[in-house]
This record gives sequence, C-alpha cells and structure tokens, in this order.
Amino acid sequence: MKIAIINGPNLNLLGARETGIYGNQSFEHYLENLEKTFPHIDFHYYQSNIEGELINELQQVGFEYNGIILNPGGYTHTSVALGDCIAAITTPVIEVHISNINAREDFRKLSHISAKCKGTIAGLGLKGYELATRWLIENK
Repeated sequence: MKIAIINGPNLNLLGARETGIYGNQSFEHYLENLEKTFPHIDFHYYQSNIEGELINELQQVGFEYNGIILNPGGYTHTSVALGDCIAAITTPVIEVHISNINAREDFRKLSHISAKCKGTIAGLGLKGYELATRWLIENK
C-alpha cells in the first residue's frame, strides 16, 4: 500500500516553530517512527511552502497512490485551487492539522479543503497522521 504525506507551508519548521502549539519534534523524526509503526506501508513524504508545488504533487500522486494525508497548513483557509485539485484527483485525501484550527483565530475556521476530503483530523498533534494512516488502511 502506498500513502503520500504532503505537508504545506511552514511545516518544515516543526520542532523549532511555536513549540507550545506544534511540539518540539521534527516531522522527519516523527516520520521515522510512523514508518516503524507501519512497516508494510510505502510512505512518500513531500513538503513545500509553495501552493503550486503542492498542487503539482497532489496531481502526481493523486491517481496512483492508495491514500494521501494532507496538511495544507495556512493554505487551508486561502486556497480554492488546492480544494479544486483534491476534487479532481481519485485518491482519497485525509486532511490533518496538528493544532485545533477551530479553537484558534476566526479566520482559521474557514476551509477550502475540508469538504473535498474524506475526513479531517485536527487538534491531536502529530498523532493525527497515525490516525489518518489507520483509516486509509482500514478503508482501502
């Protein structure tokens, strides 16, 4: 089974940025543990701070992978184009947010992504990626 994890802007700074919200572990370190938890899964990881590159990556994997775990970061609230891309691909997408976006600033309550995804996990820290993986395995 092939699962792509695609992280958006500023998630390359996990472990260093706003550790009170996002924790002190880098995503690369977390991914190593995720791969150990699911040794039978072929994970592909991609991160970009650029909206168009995220769309290109979604299109690249969106017709051949078994699942996509997407954390669009701040683009959640601004990118109609990312939402349109998710609607256009056939691979199921689970949206993950490390923080509880609904408990933060009002502008974060608007999502151009959520309605196009199979589901959304928010506020459970990095554990959300594991939960998304489990859902994709159980619903393949």
